[in-house]
Amino acid sequence: MNKTVVVVPTYNERENLSTLVQRLLNLRTPVDLLVVDDNSPDGTGKLADDLAAQYPRVHVLHRAQKSGLGRAYIAGFKWALEHGFEFIFELDGDLSHNPDDIPMFLEAAKGADLVLGSRYLDGIRIINWPLSRLMLSQGAATYVRIVTGMPFTDPTGGYKCFRRKALESIDLDIIESNGYSFQIEMTHRLWRQGKTIVEVPIIFTDRFRGRSKMSGHIMREAFFMVWRLLLQNKLRRRPMAQAIAQEPPRVGSAQS
Repeated sequence: MNKTVVVVPTYNERENLSTLVQRLLNLRTPVDLLVVDDNSPDGTGKLADDLAAQYPRVHVLHRAQKSGLGRAYIAGFKWALEHGFEFIFELDGDLSHNPDDIPMFLEAAKGADLVLGSRYLDGIRIINWPLSRLMLSQGAATYVRIVTGMPFTDPTGGYKCFRRKALESIDLDIIESNGYSFQIEMTHRLWRQGKTIVEVPIIFTDRFRGRSKMSGHIMREAFFMVWRLLLQNKLRRRPMAQAIAQEPPRVGSAQS
């Protein structure tokens, strides 16, 4: 079986799912895909089942209702660990993340516990965002760095690759956050353990189909989450333990 699985939460992504599946299956590096569908009213779950029946590397996990991005990822991570995958990706279902970057992530993961795809490493790499959204995102990244001490350029990004041992070091049942705060919390929990975390540059293209899931609640949750993480780390702005690098950091790395 493949060592790599891409976890894609979906809610009303029927317009994008078939294209995403084809792009993932056409990669030279073989990967499996797990679609975690939150009972999408537009029929995304049914389409995912049809694609899974057609392609053995496509799997589907159905959830009864929409309960947030974080809950969907936690369910997907548990499934991936139960099925023995070594490299576990987060990937948006709206085609904003380029599947062609997956081999780059896997190369970086040879020397890291977590690989973060960064929209801001050595410049801004975002297509189709208004200036207000860009300023909000960059402001949020700066805010997270100042409060928590994490050195990463894009702590709210959702394109990631976890090593199996990294996810196994986290008690997934105690993760309560969703949205941006989920991305921040997962990275912070590994960073404060002293795990090796690197960033790789990606190009982010805003969705052309469907509607964004961004909301005021997601932003408020992320705003307060960072202070809770700082308290959990005993007000330290550094890891509790220093990481022991397996090999020198890759290009574009940010290491604790």
